[in-house]
Amino acid sequence: MPHRSPFRYFKTSPEIIRLAVMLYVRFPLSLRNVEDLLHERGIDICHETVRQWWMRFGPVFAADIRRKRASRLRAGRQWRWHLDEVFVKIRGKQHYLWRAVDHEGEVLEAFVSKTRDRQAALKFLKKLMKRYGRPESIVTDRLRSYGAALRQLGAPELQRTARHLNNRAENSHLPFRRRERAMLRFRRMRSLQKFVAVHASVSNHFNHDRSLSKRQHFKMNRTAALDEWRQLAAA
Repeated sequence: MPHRSPFRYFKTSPEIIRLAVMLYVRFPLSLRNVEDLLHERGIDICHETVRQWWMRFGPVFAADIRRKRASRLRAGRQWRWHLDEVFVKIRGKQHYLWRAVDHEGEVLEAFVSKTRDRQAALKFLKKLMKRYGRPESIVTDRLRSYGAALRQLGAPELQRTARHLNNRAENSHLPFRRRERAMLRFRRMRSLQKFVAVHASVSNHFNHDRSLSKRQHFKMNRTAALDEWRQLAAA
């Protein structure tokens, strides 16, 4: 059966849709900021159109990126994971965004819950291990829910807790916090879960550490990432 293009019912070209979604998800811009940037390029659309595009195509693009990267990560060595939680307010109520990054800072998974107990930690760890396998070590803070969940999984020896050891996860929260401020917070758990999943995949795709690469290598990697983005969900 031939692959059906997800753009088939849209009059706007896929290139413009991909550009709008990339601008909104990758950078800390509001919907109206994206509308103005596209207007400067001769593209006249409403900010609500940008909202509909990212909600419709963001998960599609993220799934394509995640599928390719997950298969590559499973084939390699799972050395160390860093797990941490972000406190997020949704309509005045406290929620928790569980995030996992690997030893290179790549976001592996993001999971939203109403609680920060053993059951939530267990669900998060099961989801991680099902997708990527089991690492050699897991760095966490001193939250006891992690230890209880790992004991239930039969892997308490994987946990590592020490001062400053989890700075990798703490620093990875910063891009999400910038996006949260630009979006004036979230109003539903489902919209938060959807956005963080898309944001993590897009950040991984375009994240090239300039300080660890020569300028020529960085430019090549950036161009390759942009070319690959332009081919996402292609018919």
